[in-house]
Amino acid sequence: MYEVEIKVPADLETVRDRLRELDADPGETRRQRDVYYDAPHREFAETDEALRIRREAVIGGSGSGGGTATGGESIRLTYKGPLLDDGSKTRTEYETGADDGEELAGILDGLGFEPAATVEKRREYWRFEGFTVALDAVDRVGAFVEIEREIDAEGAIDSTREAAIETLAKLGLDADDQVRTSYLGLLLAAD
Repeated sequence: MYEVEIKVPADLETVRDRLRELDADPGETRRQRDVYYDAPHREFAETDEALRIRREAVIGGSGSGGGTATGGESIRLTYKGPLLDDGSKTRTEYETGADDGEELAGILDGLGFEPAATVEKRREYWRFEGFTVALDAVDRVGAFVEIEREIDAEGAIDSTREAAIETLAKLGLDADDQVRTSYLGLLLAAD
């Protein structure tokens, strides 16, 4: 599985208004807490990989912006491989759910993985032209829009990236403003 993603800094209220004008489908708003891990056998910062445990709770719906938790917490373990191209944040991604975040953290700790940093954000989901559009307010980092689509075939990366660039333009955003650094990297650079 490949995730084709482009992330740009943005004024979230302006983009939210544009999504509404374009009749995009609003989704849930969630609070995400991502704990990233360092590997004992290689430097993820050097290889541009990531391993994280994400705790996520629904805090609102229908593009409202949300504020108060309305749903239970979900827990997911995600591995992201190195970036695959120069024009987006496309990478291989593997993700699975877990029942107990503390036990999962204990497994990683037992294998020698150490927590590196925690990224917290409020993410508002929208669907538009076959893409997931996320409006992210990232604590201590800033506001960004991510547009992404998962694909199965590596041969579809270029056409999907071009479609993402066109869709960003419809939202009044420029892919040339793209930030290829992860939220983790941005947070570590800000500290």
